[in-house]
Amino acid sequence: MKQVVQNYKSGELALLDVPVPGCKPGGVLVRTVHSLISTGTELMKVSEAGMSMVGKARSRPDQVAKVMQSVAVNGVPATYRKVMGKLDSYTPLGYSLCGVVEQVGDGIDDVKAGDLVACAGNEHALHAELNWVPKNLYAPVPDGLASRHAAFGTVGSIALQGLRQGEPQLGETALVIGLGLIGQLVAQLLTASGVRVVGVDPDPERCALAARLGAVACGDPASPAVEAAVAELTDGHGVDQVYLAAGGGSNQPVELAARLSRDRGRVVDIGKCRLDLPWNAYYEKELDVRFSRSYGPGRYDPEYEIEGRDYPIGYVRWTERRNLACFLDLLARGRVDVEPLISHIADFDDAVKTYQSLKDGELKAVAVLFQYADGPEEEGEAAAPAVTVPPVRRGEASVPARSAKAPVRLAFVGAGNYATSMLLPQLAGRDGVTLSTVVTTTALSAANARRKFGFDRATTDLDAVLGDPSIDAVFVVTRHSSHAELTRKALLAGKAVFVEKPLALGQDELADVVAAVEESGNDRLQVGFNRRFAPLLQEARKRFGVRSGPASVRYLVNAGRLGHGSWYLRQGTEGSRFAGEGGHFIDTVSWLLDADPVSVYAVAASGDEDLQVVLRYPDGSTATIAYVTSGAAGFPKETLDLVADGRVLKLDDFVRASVYADGGPGRGRWVSSRLPKARDKGQSAELAAFVRAVRTGGPMPVPLESLVATTAATLAVRTALAGGAPVTLARAR
Repeated sequence: MKQVVQNYKSGELALLDVPVPGCKPGGVLVRTVHSLISTGTELMKVSEAGMSMVGKARSRPDQVAKVMQSVAVNGVPATYRKVMGKLDSYTPLGYSLCGVVEQVGDGIDDVKAGDLVACAGNEHALHAELNWVPKNLYAPVPDGLASRHAAFGTVGSIALQGLRQGEPQLGETALVIGLGLIGQLVAQLLTASGVRVVGVDPDPERCALAARLGAVACGDPASPAVEAAVAELTDGHGVDQVYLAAGGGSNQPVELAARLSRDRGRVVDIGKCRLDLPWNAYYEKELDVRFSRSYGPGRYDPEYEIEGRDYPIGYVRWTERRNLACFLDLLARGRVDVEPLISHIADFDDAVKTYQSLKDGELKAVAVLFQYADGPEEEGEAAAPAVTVPPVRRGEASVPARSAKAPVRLAFVGAGNYATSMLLPQLAGRDGVTLSTVVTTTALSAANARRKFGFDRATTDLDAVLGDPSIDAVFVVTRHSSHAELTRKALLAGKAVFVEKPLALGQDELADVVAAVEESGNDRLQVGFNRRFAPLLQEARKRFGVRSGPASVRYLVNAGRLGHGSWYLRQGTEGSRFAGEGGHFIDTVSWLLDADPVSVYAVAASGDEDLQVVLRYPDGSTATIAYVTSGAAGFPKETLDLVADGRVLKLDDFVRASVYADGGPGRGRWVSSRLPKARDKGQSAELAAFVRAVRTGGPMPVPLESLVATTAATLAVRTALAGGAPVTLARAR
């Protein structure tokens, strides 16, 4: 399919062939009929892209501040590569469209294929032939409303949200500064609400248009006629509200707002204009300055926009979606007329030419629409969808304080082979640790664990453990399918949690764990990713030193075949082998590269058991994890090579490690090895770090954000295999 994109570094605009987005659950795949160019926001972005690097910096001081912070943390070379990589990439344009539902994702029951919908969002309502749109960012188009008019839905919602912030009342007078697309819609909506409107814009054609559509007076901001009209309409008191719908670097709009407002009037900022508020003018009138954030409540909230979690109408009357539906209803009932705002309708194939004409001033317009030719979906372009990494938000902490001198009291949920062979032997008898309670589903296994490792008591009652205030931490060492739910319960009970990998087997389970952190304020979580704690690998990383350039990592995991009857084979309930084990290897790579992956690609052989997983990282580093089951049993299980900056780190199954360097302080070769029977994959050090964190109240050994990102990347492998294309790991904000 085709999509309009721009390179922010060069300013190049292109109509690019890109894969068709997949239809994910919780949303619909929409074939665009009309999409709207925002002649304010989009042209500002297009113009900025054509500036020099100095001009870009001056136009976005907020981004310059982020760059300087990155320099302080990561250094100039890494920051330069990061910034240049971001600039020198294609970004989408567009955020308001109308189209026909082509495919309905799981969980959607309010529309069906063939329905006409209006769509919003600068990541979902793009100038593209097809878009995947989540539930809260589309609304059905009322019968009889033309698609070219419904395409105004997003900008109409922005204008409507501005009005809601201004709280207009019947009979009041409002001043609208800036009569571009948003300003024209604000003026019409105010008129429909019974408010008298005075419009201000230096363009006489826009003033005439606003007057034709209902404004009682319009004029140039420097014209005495504007002040005279305000004085006449308000008996000299000034307007009740001012709506700033202007852009640019002039401070004239906010000064004019203060001059023409009444005492204790309201000033609402909708556009992106300079806001150097004259203190005396705003103080003396005690003006109420408000900001209107885009389409309404829900904007920038990934739980609302992406996950489809609506806000209760009793608490939030007007959300993004409700604003969108409301504006469409006003259009359908003729209370707002957008037809006079349409200056030009261009074929989508002429998109680049149209943008260039707007930028050069050859095409003067309030609103421009693209119209899309009907055509069959191209075959072979199905793309895997992006996977959202849940944001980690911490609520008010409810974790009880404990004395650092008291022994850490541990409970184990599960006492299978791994717990009894790798974890409990290293905890039993450890100074500062008390094995309090073991919980299993069968009484005998609990009794055996109690007898062998010295637990104070054994039980099959999980609730009794979670409700015991004397227990500091819970180890979850059960079947994979129960990890997320048990972890969630333990976090909500205020316990520190050590859960053996995997943390979750699905996106919903991962989201539930993160939600438990947010609800409880308890982020005391560790997942059993022990490789990063292996002494040999830690020493090799130290010898390798700090990277300055991107790295290439190759990780071979000779997993071997499973024995008949292994519960790992129960993929329907326990997930795939890679879902269960893969987090180990992704975490190891991410720790070595000191970053979390941004995309995942995977291909499979031997019926999905042998995998090649390719991870891409923010600085351009890549890692290939070959997870194979068909290798020779006598070959080492894990071998790893990391190459960067003229250096090579090599790990042979946690028995031998070496570092090679061509020059600099680390020039030469370092080799360290140990006997195979002394192979140490880091479990002991990991447990020590966890116990220490619980005892002292210090930070957990691995940041929670990293645990979540690694789990999301592991789960994305399945998505990539199904879609046959790279999966972007989108960080929700």
